[in-house]
Amino acid sequence: MNKIVMLNEDSLSRAVEKLCEVDDNLKSVIDRFGLPPLWARAPGFSTLIHIILEQQVSLASARACFDKLNSALDEVNPDTFMTLDDAALLKIGFSRQKTRYSRILARAILDGSLDLESLIKHSDEVVFAQLTSLTGIGPWTANIYLLMALGRPDIWPGGDLALEVALQKLLGLEHRPRGNEFQHLAESWRPNRAVAARILWHYYLSK
Repeated sequence: MNKIVMLNEDSLSRAVEKLCEVDDNLKSVIDRFGLPPLWARAPGFSTLIHIILEQQVSLASARACFDKLNSALDEVNPDTFMTLDDAALLKIGFSRQKTRYSRILARAILDGSLDLESLIKHSDEVVFAQLTSLTGIGPWTANIYLLMALGRPDIWPGGDLALEVALQKLLGLEHRPRGNEFQHLAESWRPNRAVAARILWHYYLSK
């Protein structure tokens, strides 16, 4: 069984150095804007709900909704979440679709079909498979959870708009890279693609 690696501030810094040695474009970002944040999130139900809220909306909009959820509950966990009816969640800012997705997640944890706490012990592939088996948790959501909550160093979240825009600007492309092209551009960054993602997010936000 492969050892599970989790990024921290020290390993992030070392990985940035390695990426700068192999990619001048990433190095130019570091030279201009400095080290990217770790952007770590606590693993668990609350964080996964936050990531679901971030699907296809601005981070600010998702954060506002998540803050309202935290204000409505003493603690955001599957039990407390299920005490809120659809009207309450709509008032907080949940769409009908995200209400459904979040309830599916909460029920899966409550009935034991998903052991969210144990995912920290499993490989990237197992975590991805278990999360994406639930309706409403697609590849992007699972990968962001792996990258930010579980700190896995080699996750490359396809479909991330900010990364597509950052790559287009940094590389001077005429279009946003997607699909196979998006994946291909990150191949040389293995096994530190999640660190490259942080550098590119840093570039996107700093620009």
